Amino acid sequence: MNFFISDALAADPLGGQGDALTSFLPLIFIFVVFYFLLIRPQSKKAKEHKQMVEALAKGDEVVTNGGLLGRIVKVGDNFVELELAEGTTVKLQRGAVGSLMPKGTIKGL
Repeated sequence: MNFFISDALAADPLGGQGDALTSFLPLIFIFVVFYFLLIRPQSKKAKEHKQMVEALAKGDEVVTNGGLLGRIVKVGDNFVELELAEGTTVKLQRGAVGSLMPKGTIKGL
């Protein structure tokens, strides 16, 4: 096995020491790609969701993260009261609202 190690060391003209920047360049490139493809869009989506949750008002029609569709009847600091059907209301955290639906999505409520 010693003959493989000596061949590998003999094949490197710099003796195992190269430019530090060129050795880190692929790692930097991968980080930049991950930033633009994963991190940045995710933070942008989280920012938009936070703005939507802060702007919730009475009468808005929303879908929760659990898939419930309803109309907001009461808005508090941390909770909203959602009317799912006539006479059926649930209280949930503001952050549990998944998306805002266009007015008129719920016809029979």
